[in-house]
Amino acid sequence: MALKRTTKAEPSFSLASMTDVVFLLLIFFLITSTLVNPNALKLLLPKSTNQVTAKPEVSVSIKHYPELNRFTYHIDGNSIPVPFHEIEPALQQKLMNSEDPTIILYTDLTVTMEQAVMVMNIAKRNQYKILLGTAPE
Repeated sequence: MALKRTTKAEPSFSLASMTDVVFLLLIFFLITSTLVNPNALKLLLPKSTNQVTAKPEVSVSIKHYPELNRFTYHIDGNSIPVPFHEIEPALQQKLMNSEDPTIILYTDLTVTMEQAVMVMNIAKRNQYKILLGTAPE
């Protein structure tokens, strides 16, 4: 009694499911890439050709509103401003357990040096390293 197979293995391969997976991954990466820095402040940074590879742990941004003659301070790109007298305790709390505490300071082009130096003095008092954030030229 000779039994024959009625179904044969098809040698071709369908890539339809693979394209679905690639499409879903593409959508996932497009959505997550827009969420990388959602709380960024719009600052006009000074230009520089020198770039440092040290990775700061905390960022402090100083924004200037010339029409009001007012400066606001923001920690880690948060859109809610922090009063100046609360910057030092906030930095101490964030950098408490850090081996190499590093701060990056972003300032508008119109911010006076006095405002930047006040933040630098906080870093010096607490023995933090400080970097000045600039835009690449």
